[in-house]
Amino acid sequence: MQGIARAVRSCHEILKAAALEHSRGRRIAWVERLGSSCKWVTSPALKGLENVTVEDVLMKKSEETGPWLWCHTNDTVIDAIKNMAKNNIGSLVVLKPGEQQYIAGIITERDYLRKIVAQDRSPMYTRVGEIMTNENKLITVTSDTNILQAMQLMTENQIRHVPVIDGKLVGMISIKDVVRAVVEQQSGELKQLNEYIRGDYY
Repeated sequence: MQGIARAVRSCHEILKAAALEHSRGRRIAWVERLGSSCKWVTSPALKGLENVTVEDVLMKKSEETGPWLWCHTNDTVIDAIKNMAKNNIGSLVVLKPGEQQYIAGIITERDYLRKIVAQDRSPMYTRVGEIMTNENKLITVTSDTNILQAMQLMTENQIRHVPVIDGKLVGMISIKDVVRAVVEQQSGELKQLNEYIRGDYY
């Protein structure tokens, strides 16, 4: 994940590289003038990485929060894993028993491999609460967290899944979701810069 984070270049760096590459072109002044703000991005979907939030990623995924996203501490591990496999996800938020839906922690594929498979334990007789990552160690973000901040948080803590909590659980993002959002944003920005350099913008 450290390599992924280092590979992500900011809009400022892209523009600087483009400016150096085309330093002899007659449009260089225009590129340099806009380099500090990236205001050449006009598409609503391309608003600059500094303005992309976790909420944008959740909207892109178009997923509703529901029972497929969580399990309970007293559920068996095998049921939790089946839920992950059925919905093609790598983790579940773990809730405490009861109607209040208080968060108890998170269970991931890594927890299953390390604490069930590696220890030769039975997932049929082990409860989720026995192998989950507890709430006091749970890393979360909010829907207004910047996407680069979310990436840094996941990279520094070496985690691949982060629950999105706005007073209550509103979704889950993965490092895959974050990287995809960053790459899409920067690809669009580079495309528009190249179109300007070629003369498609006036």
